[in-house]
Amino acid sequence: MLLNQFNQTIKNQLWIDLGKPNLNSVPILKKVVLNYRVKDAASNKEALENASNEIMAIAGQKPGLASAKKSEASFKIRKGDPLALKVTLRGERMYAFVEKLFNLVLPRLRDFKGLPVSAFDGQGNYNMTIKDQTYFPEIDLNKVNQIRSLQITFVVSSTSKDNAKMLLSALGLPFEK
Repeated sequence: MLLNQFNQTIKNQLWIDLGKPNLNSVPILKKVVLNYRVKDAASNKEALENASNEIMAIAGQKPGLASAKKSEASFKIRKGDPLALKVTLRGERMYAFVEKLFNLVLPRLRDFKGLPVSAFDGQGNYNMTIKDQTYFPEIDLNKVNQIRSLQITFVVSSTSKDNAKMLLSALGLPFEK
């Protein structure tokens, strides 16, 4: 299990590599946020239900509904219309998802040569998008009626991009060379 490996070896190795004053100042993975956009959720309740079941199978947790905060006429969106599903993973579920993502899903991507280093934001968080939800082993291909993308955000306690990159590399995230 990745959580046990992190607590026993990875955290101590990062402490030595980064030269931090104490073990509690080592960057850790705080949470993983999954966003699952459902384009026709406002008009098609069945699509929203199917998407909810899919992300529940992927994350192992019931998603929250993200709705529009204001109306936008050019996109035909009204205030309160459902737009996406959102799941925040922490603790054991987070590490189980991260392990599954790094070891099962990313190697299945076509022509995968690693993830870009440029996807870090200013606070050291990493954002990535998987264009097809069928790469996840929990998805039943017979029940998929539309291909959707899944946006994944790794929230790291470090404010430095380099420290966050070292943590994610130690956890097993394959960056491009």
